[in-house]
Amino acid sequence: MVHFKTLKNGIRLVVKQMEGLMSVSMGVLVGTGACFESDAEDGISHFIEHMMFKGTKNRTAFAISDEMDRIGAQTNAFTGKDLTCYYAKSTTENAEKAFEILADFFLNSIFPEDEMVREKGVVIEEISMNEDTPDDLCLDMLSEAYYGNEGYGRNILGPRANVNGFTRADVDKYMEARYTTDNIVISMAGNIDINLAEELAEKYFGGLKATKADERKVAVHLQHKSVVKYKDIEQVHFAVAFPSVKRYDRLFDATVLMNSVLGGSMSSRLFQTVREKLGLAYTVYSYTTAYADSGMLIVYAGVNAENYQKSVDAVRKCIEDIKKKDITREEFIRGKEQLKASSIFAQESTSSQMLLYGKELLYSGRLYDFEKRIAEVNAVSMDDINEAIDFNFNLNSAAAAVVGKLDKPLNI
Repeated sequence: MVHFKTLKNGIRLVVKQMEGLMSVSMGVLVGTGACFESDAEDGISHFIEHMMFKGTKNRTAFAISDEMDRIGAQTNAFTGKDLTCYYAKSTTENAEKAFEILADFFLNSIFPEDEMVREKGVVIEEISMNEDTPDDLCLDMLSEAYYGNEGYGRNILGPRANVNGFTRADVDKYMEARYTTDNIVISMAGNIDINLAEELAEKYFGGLKATKADERKVAVHLQHKSVVKYKDIEQVHFAVAFPSVKRYDRLFDATVLMNSVLGGSMSSRLFQTVREKLGLAYTVYSYTTAYADSGMLIVYAGVNAENYQKSVDAVRKCIEDIKKKDITREEFIRGKEQLKASSIFAQESTSSQMLLYGKELLYSGRLYDFEKRIAEVNAVSMDDINEAIDFNFNLNSAAAAVVGKLDKPLNI
């Protein structure tokens, strides 16, 4: 059963009841992230997410963690390009307490100055860790090579100088603009009573004044660059991004299915060719990233430096073969079953359902419909796949990134 309600102040609540379970996942989703930031704000969404756990009017930073631990609950948060999510998972019997703590740090965080100073150091260490993680660095470089240093091309962590410079006034200004009632969705999934879910949402969020987010159009100026960063490491990490479908595009499912054949599974062509047949890589895969008005299909591999060119050639050959529209009926059916199975598996996870229903409501204003989703996947045809192939593999509009002991960018 799925329940939906809009509070008087504009905050939306969605509840997916999952009977037979003994737990519930609860999230507060905000429609903001790195892509909505200005140059001066770059990194502030992520910094705010960190600071939310550093003390409220009612609890210290330690008390937030301690009280969650005392009831066996889990709490965390994440920042994306166009979404920030704070969540908690608890047993059904402790759901009320877990949500109260979640609401407290979301609504009542006080951002103490000493905590801000300390957390800036933590985030800067996270930036350093990201730079020392070559696959993450490669994919961050790829986003910037494709989108530029704005919008979807922004690194979620932001630059060190920005993080060091953020003030309480900066935080307040950004939250006033983006943490508004029309830009917040409360999502719950699991074994929770509908009436209790409504009571909790009304009790802690119903009294907020109705506010509207400022309008921020995401800049999309595609760059199609090829970039390289020299690092004295054992492997070479390379990735290529092709223009792909946006989130609700007609060819979205066909593209995801086609990607499953290319590099989205262990039976995919990239995995079977580059890893299993040629033994050139431990990690090789492809995936799609779709936003409201843009998208990428990304191919990534981490390989020994001596095998770099062989690996690039092997990846290029897999792409060229896909472009010939030679996907077999067996591959088509296998990809479709994988796509349906991922939706079915998500139905059995409270965390997945909380995010799924929350994101759908935040992004589209609609309720997620599982039956419709399966029907859409079933309706994908080979003609759709071939159309998706034509749409996705424009080499002239691709971007690339390389990290390793190289000084030349990848020749796409």
